[in-house]
Amino acid sequence: MAPPRAYWKGSLKLSLVTCPVVLYPASTTVEKTKFHMINRDTGNRLKQQMIDAETGDVVEKDQKTRGYEISKGEYVEIEKDELESVQIESNHTIDIDNFVPRDEIDRRYLNNPYYIAPDGKAGADAFAVIRDAMKDQDRVALARIVLTNREHVIAIEPLGKGLLGTTLRYPYEVRDEADYFDDIKSPKVSKDMIELATHILDSKAAHFNPEKFKDEYETALKTLVKRKAAGKPIKTAPKEEKDDNVVSLMDALKASLKGGKSPTKRASAARRPAARKRPAKKAGRSAARHRKAS
Repeated sequence: MAPPRAYWKGSLKLSLVTCPVVLYPASTTVEKTKFHMINRDTGNRLKQQMIDAETGDVVEKDQKTRGYEISKGEYVEIEKDELESVQIESNHTIDIDNFVPRDEIDRRYLNNPYYIAPDGKAGADAFAVIRDAMKDQDRVALARIVLTNREHVIAIEPLGKGLLGTTLRYPYEVRDEADYFDDIKSPKVSKDMIELATHILDSKAAHFNPEKFKDEYETALKTLVKRKAAGKPIKTAPKEEKDDNVVSLMDALKASLKGGKSPTKRASAARRPAARKRPAKKAGRSAARHRKAS
């Protein structure tokens, strides 16, 4: 099968060793169920239009351009060819700056993955040298690359016969966890509870296997679309009742370890039959009144 169209073409450079390479996106959303906006009355698909925020007029494609807001409501226009005039080395070259230990890369900085392959036979030897040299080191190469008019730091590591490049976020793009975690309380938890929780973790130990990942929501969406297309009725999901029962954390841990239901659910289930009987009696009295009136 012919490889997909390259997302980026350029050179991979390690010191004085250079080879032509291509980048392909390593992820895709093609299989995801997608919806279009349609006109409820006609069933026709809708199209989006750009509207002038001040005049309300529709703006045609040839009238659109980019602008950077320098003050409130005042923009400086930037044309496409002007953006392309911003030439830096990483526009066409992935220049490896340094190598860092793999485990030092904070996972919050990982962004989008790309496959890096040699572009033609000319640079195959140089590509193999760079790839195989990296296999012997538990380190990841850090380089710079320009994608969609933005320069990114990219982490590169061997993957099979090729290389995997993952763009990284800049520090200003990663939020500080202290803003979200500082108010979390630190209650005293008993050693017994920790040991029970540890046993639960051990009972669920497994190996990472993405083949076992099942997108249940996607499956449900496809079923919904098929039923709707076939003219079958769609059942609306009942609202989940909020359970306000306060359950002992220790009891919940013990029940979890045994693989049973949570005490909360058992307590809720115990109350449900009594809740159903009262409306039934009331309905019976209403029926009796109706017969008496007749």
